[in-house]
Amino acid sequence: MTTTDEVKTRSRQMLNKVPEVTVYFWIIKILCTTVGESFADYINETLGFGLTNTTLVFSAALIVTLVVQFRRDRYVPGVYWLAVVLISVVGTLLTDNLTDARGVPLWVSTTIFTVLLAAVFGAWYARERTLSIHTIKTTSRESWYWLTVLVTFALGTAAGDWTLELTGWSPGAAVLLPLGLILAVLAAWKVGAGPVLSFWLAYILTRPLGANIGDFLASPHADGGLGLGTLGTSVLFLGTILATVIYLTVTQKDRTELVAPHTDL
Repeated sequence: MTTTDEVKTRSRQMLNKVPEVTVYFWIIKILCTTVGESFADYINETLGFGLTNTTLVFSAALIVTLVVQFRRDRYVPGVYWLAVVLISVVGTLLTDNLTDARGVPLWVSTTIFTVLLAAVFGAWYARERTLSIHTIKTTSRESWYWLTVLVTFALGTAAGDWTLELTGWSPGAAVLLPLGLILAVLAAWKVGAGPVLSFWLAYILTRPLGANIGDFLASPHADGGLGLGTLGTSVLFLGTILATVIYLTVTQKDRTELVAPHTDL
């Protein structure tokens, strides 16, 4: 017969595998997307490592990190955010491989990843009956979550680059469009839009926002940027991510509660 202590112990082990969605979550997410853009460019172009080799190295690192992440029984800031940094790089490289290596137009890549994301969401909901990140407490749901995150990074990269291709905006001006759309999503959520839909829309939009911020910081002054270069931008943002993750590890400000009912659909 199951005792009360056994039930409590089992509950403590069933912790959500992702952080609470706070301001820290969005800050690190944007920082990660910037690193995904600048660090991939630095390794691929500045160091001349090549698109294929860069993709293989970061994909291998991502697989190892995800194995560690899946073996945890709760959210661990260092492991989780390392996975996000690496998946942001790999998601960027997926689009870069289609565009640069295969010559696929950005509007086609954007369409492909939009359809793929819709398919992943559909399959996830059909299997789990929820798309809420407040209930990532099984291996199945965590698998769907990370697959979705990967596709959102690839989609955000393609859509963001396509927008820049269409508009020809400078790096600074290019920051304003995704920022404005994110603020619109925030306003819609405030007046009653679904929290799950609002979250994932904002999650997708932070990818072009972070990438455009990275381009603005890294681009030469002559091109309208701040001239930090891809290495300087990567070091700055990786350092900020590390400091924030250490802070969250110590304070546990983004730790979710023990398993509790949620009403998210």
